[in-house]
Amino acid sequence: MSECAIVGINWGDEGKGRMVDLLTEKFDVVVRYQGGGNAGHTVINEQGKFALHLLPSGIFRKDTVNILGNGVAVDPENLWKEMTEVMDKGVALTPENMKISDRASLLLPWHRALDELEEKRLADKKYGSTKQGIAPFYSDKYQKKTVLAGELFYPEELREHLAGIMEWKNLTLTKVYGAEPYTMEMLEEWIGTYCEKIKPYVCDTGSFLRDAQKAGKNILFEAQLGSLRDLDYGIYPYTTSSNTTAAYAPIGSGLPSAKISDVVGVVKAYSTCVGEGPFVCEMFGEEAEKLREAGGEYGAKTGRPRRVGPIDLVATKYGVEVQAATEIALTKLDVLSYMEQIPVCTHYMVDGKKTDRFPFPSAQNKSTPVIEYLDGWKTDISGVRRFEDLPEAARKYVEYVEKAIGCPITYVSVGPERDSIIYRK
Repeated sequence: MSECAIVGINWGDEGKGRMVDLLTEKFDVVVRYQGGGNAGHTVINEQGKFALHLLPSGIFRKDTVNILGNGVAVDPENLWKEMTEVMDKGVALTPENMKISDRASLLLPWHRALDELEEKRLADKKYGSTKQGIAPFYSDKYQKKTVLAGELFYPEELREHLAGIMEWKNLTLTKVYGAEPYTMEMLEEWIGTYCEKIKPYVCDTGSFLRDAQKAGKNILFEAQLGSLRDLDYGIYPYTTSSNTTAAYAPIGSGLPSAKISDVVGVVKAYSTCVGEGPFVCEMFGEEAEKLREAGGEYGAKTGRPRRVGPIDLVATKYGVEVQAATEIALTKLDVLSYMEQIPVCTHYMVDGKKTDRFPFPSAQNKSTPVIEYLDGWKTDISGVRRFEDLPEAARKYVEYVEKAIGCPITYVSVGPERDSIIYRK
């Protein structure tokens, strides 16, 4: 595992943070390579419970260097708040173990405002944004209308650059949305209050990663969200605005020479979805509420209830293909322990035909799930640490999923704690 990516296979919310936290004992460097503060990785360990949105999940290992790569939407305000919260709980964050790419673009104050204004304009056609400014940020990045973190070391040029972008952005705010314009005084306060705080952590992380690679260091690439939220391969337009796939890791991390040998895809033992868009296997009513409560399925960033359903083998198989996953971590198997019979979405019905191929996004709202049932085990499995000690029905469930998705399940999570894991290697 010299260069490994941990990625989500479904809609996100699969439990990637707990897997990064677990596996980082084998790695020297952890890199976040895309996304921003719009999703959360929940980690529970001996230091407490943490909902990380921007920080890499390797920060709890004292000998691990953590990097925010150039592909990340770096929000100085929310990043500094998150860093402060973590440090207040005794986690050390220094320029030695936490680094921000000087080529990462900064999420600017108006990005969150534009996100919220556009969701209001869309009304019942909204995309389900978390309103953290991610879509406006990436739109501006590709229009070359952002500033790089490294510009913080060139204050005169930074202010001139920001003034030009602000003039352009205020046209949209005032003329399109009727909102109040931004001023340089507001930007000066933002720079002083937040940007100056994160500035000591900004450096040439590309050079650091190349040196680490030459030295034979083990590097872990941490993705946000999942395959079905990928801008190119997901349920467009109900996706995030970046590429959530392992294939993007070399670009977004700042290490184009990376040769990722292992891709650990994380799959929840049932399905969850935050936000809008097609969700073919969705449960409703009392059945859904029982599963939501059993799994504590509420968004780490927003707190809003997640949509839930049985494991979707059609979507999961597609996600495995998109990520080119080499192995799977199946999380939250223990949550299903209350069920007499466990539903599984094995196929879709599309235009009257049964299929196990994931449909084009436009066809998904007309698709219906084909549900089969497997026997439940109706016993607490949270203390089990060996696969052979699981109830037979639980073993059969894991083996059934493994065969259906065509990828070995090497980790089975039976609880949120770091050691609540079964190894199947």
